Amino acid sequence: MRTRLFCMLLACGSTLFGQDYFLKQYEPYRADIPSPEAFLGYGIGDYHTRHDRIVQYLETLSALSDRAEIETYGYTHEKRKLVMLRVSNPGHLANLEALRERHLKFIDPQLAYKADPELPLFIQLGYNVHGNEPSSSEAAMLTAYILVASEDPRIARYRDQSVVFIDPAINPDGRDRHTQWANSYRGDPLVDDPQDAEHNENWPGGRTNHYWFDLNRDWLLAVHPESRGKLNWYHHWYPNVVTDFHEMGSRSTHFFEPMKMNGSLNPIMPRENYTDINELFAGYFVKSLDSIGSLYFSKEVFDGTYPGYGSSYPDLQGGLGLLFEQASSRGHAQKTAYGQITFPFTIRNQLVSGMATMQAAVDNKETMRRYQKNFFTSGLRNAAASRTRAYRVTEQADKNRLKAFLDKLLLHRIQVYRSGDDSFVIPTDQPQYRMVQTFFETYSRYRDSVFYDASAWSVANFYHMDYQPVQRFSRGEEVTSLDGLFPVAPVEPSDYAYIIDWNDYNAPALLHQLQQQGLVLASAFKPFTTRINGVERAFDNGALVLPVSQQAKPGAEVHRLLREAQQALQVPAFAVASGYHLKGVDLGSGYVRPLRAPKAAMLVGSGVSSYEAGEVWHLLDTRMHMPITKIPMRNLGSANLDGYNTLVLVSGRYAMGDSQQKKLQEWVGRGNTLITVGSGSSFVIKQKWVSEKLVESPVDSTAAVARLPYVDAPENEGKESVGGVILKADLDLTHPLGFGYRQSTIPVYKNNEVWLAPSRNAYSTVASYTSKPLLDGFITRKNLDEFASKSASLLVSKLGSGRVILFADNPNFRGSWYGTNRLFLNALFLGNLIQVPE
Repeated sequence: MRTRLFCMLLACGSTLFGQDYFLKQYEPYRADIPSPEAFLGYGIGDYHTRHDRIVQYLETLSALSDRAEIETYGYTHEKRKLVMLRVSNPGHLANLEALRERHLKFIDPQLAYKADPELPLFIQLGYNVHGNEPSSSEAAMLTAYILVASEDPRIARYRDQSVVFIDPAINPDGRDRHTQWANSYRGDPLVDDPQDAEHNENWPGGRTNHYWFDLNRDWLLAVHPESRGKLNWYHHWYPNVVTDFHEMGSRSTHFFEPMKMNGSLNPIMPRENYTDINELFAGYFVKSLDSIGSLYFSKEVFDGTYPGYGSSYPDLQGGLGLLFEQASSRGHAQKTAYGQITFPFTIRNQLVSGMATMQAAVDNKETMRRYQKNFFTSGLRNAAASRTRAYRVTEQADKNRLKAFLDKLLLHRIQVYRSGDDSFVIPTDQPQYRMVQTFFETYSRYRDSVFYDASAWSVANFYHMDYQPVQRFSRGEEVTSLDGLFPVAPVEPSDYAYIIDWNDYNAPALLHQLQQQGLVLASAFKPFTTRINGVERAFDNGALVLPVSQQAKPGAEVHRLLREAQQALQVPAFAVASGYHLKGVDLGSGYVRPLRAPKAAMLVGSGVSSYEAGEVWHLLDTRMHMPITKIPMRNLGSANLDGYNTLVLVSGRYAMGDSQQKKLQEWVGRGNTLITVGSGSSFVIKQKWVSEKLVESPVDSTAAVARLPYVDAPENEGKESVGGVILKADLDLTHPLGFGYRQSTIPVYKNNEVWLAPSRNAYSTVASYTSKPLLDGFITRKNLDEFASKSASLLVSKLGSGRVILFADNPNFRGSWYGTNRLFLNALFLGNLIQVPE
């Protein structure tokens, strides 16, 4: 009976039931407040609604009703508004700042718990973080209308007992990309054939933001303006309950929490969160979804192990994060095994789950308030029980990388104190203790072996920070701002030369800016020591040399250009009056080699990993301020590559014909540089562009195979995947790709099964995994013993007069691996100088 009813409901849409399909149970509504259908001119679910129209509707509600207020908390890369609609009774909204101050007492672990029954609960409903999972933003408009316009006593109670914050679209750029696609291919009558173009977006699809990043992984890493704006909002309000609405495959049903058991052996969030409270709320979801005949499931998949989801980050801030996943129509209507699934049906399930969340939260207001207080007080108890009293971070050579790391700590409201010119301490006895754990602790033992996402996220290792746990420390001055933290002295004028420290993260950006101004710089392939203003100063491999007399511009102009760039990017630069050095090579040495400006392109399009391509694009756009040409795969055959000297192939399934492969090989052979990443590296090896090999598992065809339960196959096979671990690699610091590093052991992030065999050329293995490589995360013993211990992380291979630089691991993962970005940037800026010895 339930299946038959479910099939009937799948076929129902707003064209059949109109507004009653969504709104009838909360009648009556105020006549002076327009419904979404009245405002848009079409029924919810009849079309995909553009982001600007969603914002306009919420602005209209705010303008017409004293029950709603709207704020802008940020802007996307494409300058779309990020808005939050606040809905409550007029008295609460008029007194909101005072309510917030009362609410924040519950996150202060130094204050004893004191019930405040008149204080409304803070509920944040977040929608559409993945742009091509569009049903929830439509549900957001319906939810806003119900909360603002309904006179139903249940809704009046929600307004009286809570303040609801509605974020209608966390990823407006991706949403509008998908909306344009779905509406452009919409048929009339609707076409539900899964093979229709409407249901099959073109590359890169609408899931991701402008730079093709998954914003549902960015809450912890906070790379993008969407996430940074949301985090600043979050730490202003600390909501008690947060929703995270998604879609999944069309053949599924509807998911709500509890999730699959957390993969960590000892999760840092309180057990009460993912057992008692999850189960408490689940009862409300069951009742609501049963009432409309919708099928659902829980507990089987998804896990909240990674703390950077929209449904897991709130769990580390004393709130309850809730994930919902709805089977997607991927357009307006699509045929499935259960019949036709329609866009209105998916919207209604999201609406029902959101309304059930508010009921559960309001019914259990005191439970949620007490839980939030206990969360922060238990954090301090845990910190007191730990032997680690603080983490000390030290960085002498690269202040911009250190500054970027400190920025993340401050963004998450982690307390930081300066203990010296180059040293900072992060105490554990602070309200954000669990975030301190997230940033610094590493793990190798887990409850589970299959993860929905990464199993390693120790952010300090992302930034290649030199850090140590300490038991004794002095706090020093608290760091509350990065402004003026590491002042860089303006470079003095010189008639001879300038030296720029390559160890600084921003040095490649400085190099690019000066090259764009027509200046010629060189790189020192050996270290040297000179005297600057009477003081000895040592420079490592890679130091940039700007000889004044060799430039086409006058000396005063050279100094002005350098000084402006240096101050903008805060990179140490020094004037010298002589090329003779106290130690090491002199400035006129053959080891000081002129640099050729990179002219870079990257293949994008069908088959290419949009995530990895977006990471390269973002790195060069936002940090190097350097353009890169994105060549669609469909244009490769006709593309003229003569204007480029560097080409990037990130991971992907490259379907190249013989002529295309020959074209690229000949281009590299003419003295150019090909940079490959992940499966892009395995592609050029398998196609024999280079003489390198992959490490392959030994296969014994005679060995007996043990019989295993069929139902366990996904788990057994899944655990052999490398979903995301941090390994240690040994780096050749004398190789140009290693310039800028001062320690030979570096952390690298591995989330693939690309295992490069060490090169048979003694000089070509730039980095290989150490004998005991695991630093953080889950990896099977088989992968460690049979692959990692025998593999290289970074190779350079000769191809004609050019070279191929092969990364096994993604050096730009999620825009946050500042520690290995330098490897990629070295490949880009120094790659054309690499000569592979025979």
